[in-house]
Amino acid sequence: MKFLQLNRARLFYSVILILGLGWIWFSANPQSATSGKIPAPQAGFLAPDFSLNTLTGENIKLSDLRGKVVLVNIWASWCLPCRAEMPALDRAFQKYKGQGFIVLAINSTIQDSNAKAAEFASTNKLSFPILLDEKGIATRLYRVQSLPSSFFIGTDGIVREVIIGGPMSEALLMSRIEKLLQEGH
Repeated sequence: MKFLQLNRARLFYSVILILGLGWIWFSANPQSATSGKIPAPQAGFLAPDFSLNTLTGENIKLSDLRGKVVLVNIWASWCLPCRAEMPALDRAFQKYKGQGFIVLAINSTIQDSNAKAAEFASTNKLSFPILLDEKGIATRLYRVQSLPSSFFIGTDGIVREVIIGGPMSEALLMSRIEKLLQEGH
C-alpha cells in the first residue's frame, strides 16, 4: 500500500515537472507560438506597421515597403548621438538605395518640433525621408525608451536587429545593410 502511494506521488510530481518544463520551453521560444507573424518591435517578429507624413507632406506606410530592406531610425534633433549618426545613415542610403534599401528617419516630434527636424534635415542635406511622429504613434508602437533607436527590417517585414542608443558606426551600419540585402536575393 505504501509502495503504491509512493509510486503515485512520483508519477504525479514527474508529470507536473514535465508539464512545467514544457511550458517554460514553449513560452521562452517566441517563434513557437506565432512564428513571428504578430507585430512586435523585436528581432524575429513582424515590424509594427505605421503610416506617417514626411516633412514634405507625403504619407509613408511601412507595410507598403515590403520587398525592401528598411532601417527605421527614431531620433530627435536635440539628441547628440542621433545627430552624430545621421551623416553615416545618409551615406548608407545613397550607397544602397538603388539595391532596395530605404531609411525611414522618424523624428520623435512629440519630443521635438517639425521646425527643428526640418532645419536639421536641411542643414545636413539629408536625402532620405524624414517622417514626423507628431502624435507619438511610432514611438509607442516601437516602445522607444532611448534615442536613437534603430530597427533593421528584412524584405519580409520581419525585424532582424534592434540597436538602442548610438551613434552607430558606419562599418556596423554597412555590414548590417549588406547582410539584409543579400538575404533578400
